[in-house]
Amino acid sequence: MTESVKPPQRAGSAKGAPTATYRLQLTPAFGFAEAAELAGYLAELGVSHLYLSPILQAVPSSQHGYDVTDHSRVREEFGGLAGLRELASRGLPIVADIVPNHMTIPVPESGNAQLWDVLRDGPGAASARWFDIDWADGKMAMPVLASDADPETEVVADGGVLRYHDHAFPLRPGGDGRLADQYYRLASWREAPGYRRFFDVCSLIGLRAEDPEVFEATHEVILRLVAEGLVTGLRVDHPDGLADPRGYLARLRERAPVWTVAEKILIEDERLPDDWACDGTTGYDALNMVTRLFVDPAGEGPLLDAFVRHTGFPADYETVRYEAKKQVLAEFFTGEVDRLTRDVPELREAMVELLAAMPVYRAYAVPGEEPPEETLRLIRAAVEAASPRAEPEAVAKAADLVLYGPPETVTRFQQTCGPVMAKGVEDTALYRWYPLACLNEVGGEPDRFGVTPERFHRYCEGMAPYTMTTLSTHDTKRSEDVRARLAVLSELPAEWADAVAEWSSQVSFDPKLDYLAWQNLMAAWPISTERFADYLAKAAREAKTSISWMNPDPAYEQGVRDFAARAIEVCGPSVAAFTERLDRYARCNSLGQKLVQLMMPGVPDVYQGCETTDFSLVDPDNRRPVDYAYRRSLLASQGGDSWDAAKLLVTRSALRLRARLGPDLPYVPLDTGEDGPGSEHAVAFARGDRAVVVATRLPAGLERRGGWGCEPIGLPRGRWRDVLTGVPHTGRIPYAHLLARYPVALLERE
Repeated sequence: MTESVKPPQRAGSAKGAPTATYRLQLTPAFGFAEAAELAGYLAELGVSHLYLSPILQAVPSSQHGYDVTDHSRVREEFGGLAGLRELASRGLPIVADIVPNHMTIPVPESGNAQLWDVLRDGPGAASARWFDIDWADGKMAMPVLASDADPETEVVADGGVLRYHDHAFPLRPGGDGRLADQYYRLASWREAPGYRRFFDVCSLIGLRAEDPEVFEATHEVILRLVAEGLVTGLRVDHPDGLADPRGYLARLRERAPVWTVAEKILIEDERLPDDWACDGTTGYDALNMVTRLFVDPAGEGPLLDAFVRHTGFPADYETVRYEAKKQVLAEFFTGEVDRLTRDVPELREAMVELLAAMPVYRAYAVPGEEPPEETLRLIRAAVEAASPRAEPEAVAKAADLVLYGPPETVTRFQQTCGPVMAKGVEDTALYRWYPLACLNEVGGEPDRFGVTPERFHRYCEGMAPYTMTTLSTHDTKRSEDVRARLAVLSELPAEWADAVAEWSSQVSFDPKLDYLAWQNLMAAWPISTERFADYLAKAAREAKTSISWMNPDPAYEQGVRDFAARAIEVCGPSVAAFTERLDRYARCNSLGQKLVQLMMPGVPDVYQGCETTDFSLVDPDNRRPVDYAYRRSLLASQGGDSWDAAKLLVTRSALRLRARLGPDLPYVPLDTGEDGPGSEHAVAFARGDRAVVVATRLPAGLERRGGWGCEPIGLPRGRWRDVLTGVPHTGRIPYAHLLARYPVALLERE
């Protein structure tokens, strides 16, 4: 990969863009009233906007809200519209998460009125244009039957409803009291559904947001809330699932001209298209850059050797990635490939290989338009990778179709790339190939160890001023402090190898899972047996090497839980001791990455609870209730040198300073030295002439070389005050003095 990483500048189009957001995961037990109680605390913390998970009516018991059932209502379990108004009156403007790509198929199915209408009346239903349905055989396949189901006895007609356990489907009466043919057919749960779904989740049906009527109906409430001023910013979920994300964002910006970010996953040097009418991404690209800034590339070889030795997986990540994508294409996406190649069945194998070779979530081809050069580059790279695996002429024809073919083909290829990447990479390959698990994040590439400060600076210099940055989200594989601990392993690979060898000699289960288990047990310590076992069970299902969501094995899963219990019981004291030794370095990483993320260009987001340490694993672990009473008391005391107190101080100080600064101050890299420890172990930058950030990186290596010594860092001209300590500084300051109390410094011009 090239060293040049410059995302395009994007015009700041949103009046009243946040200076900082705070993400809350609403649940039936934590709704608008509970969020309102936090308004004072969050304002004191320094955030400008409250960033909420989806607020429209979802399945009543939903813990996340992405399974919308009714776009015409604010969710009742949260307090409805009245509760939202009360929350908005507390003074923090609201950013809402919206879900334009899909809605849920609830159980019973009557809980989705538009879907029920389509099941009953078929293509002629008033709501038929809502959903992306395949009517090729005249019936929509509904994959709900258990594999061993007996439709003769388990599917029962009950008046005007067909029931299968808790499922319900409308029966359409015919003449003479008999039933007419239905517009659906019940199928095995293993069969591909007769509709586009969200990834491989059959209970989420794809919406046709490109249809103006559907757009209006599904956005009516959100647009009204924006017009009324109750919602002042938007986060767009999964734009890659849309038929036309560019057109969708343009329509949304026209109707709701507020700050808007899109959950677009960018890979390595990929850039958000300039013609997408949004202010940036939701921050996974920034997250991965910040994480890698605190990873020592020198650890790559030893950690890779240890990983291969313990797991038996190949050293080549690309091989694992390709095999994972081919597996999910075969297991989950046969229906999508069938639909994509219906008119060209002879190109099926070539199309599968092309999908497996795509390096990103979307190629940005638009039907009827000349593909941009970046799209051509991506497709050419995919063709080059796919041609040795399928008939080259067929691959070339398939590529021509996805670039210049019928609109249906061009669009469906785009909509299939994302699910294949998400399931094949995020939810399979990243659970198989993990030499250093902090690199295995959404949009991350685990074979890319470390990033230099110089490259990080170039990235930041090109960032859009209003894009979102983050370190933790409701979808991250590990919270930021788990990753901070794991990053230290890149500096201590020999010590880590010895520790894992000791633990593995005492407790073992499955070589393909154990090494991941030890990394996460250490990095999330202390953790309960239940949380650890739940994580490992999910990891094993996602990896799909021994079990999967589609192919469970109760005996194996019990083995996972037994391993989790024994690992904690037998090795817990040793794991705790190792983590304690590690934490003096992890604390440096934690504070450093937090300060860098909060002060780099963009709009920083703080995920719920992460103003102090948080050692959560993948969802649902990272959506657990947050102890705000503890955080309130810590904020009120404004003191102490604990890790929690220091992280809260860094967060509060940076957020408050951001509120005093302009949103688009220039990013100016600072010289950290040429030959001394600063050149390798410090990252420093200014925001215009108003603020300076200095953070320690690779702290274990810094300790090995004897610390900072007498090396100074030169501050920009003027008088500066460290807002963390209150100490004034000017001119050339020794690192040892500047960073005497904390491994970071945040300076404001006096």
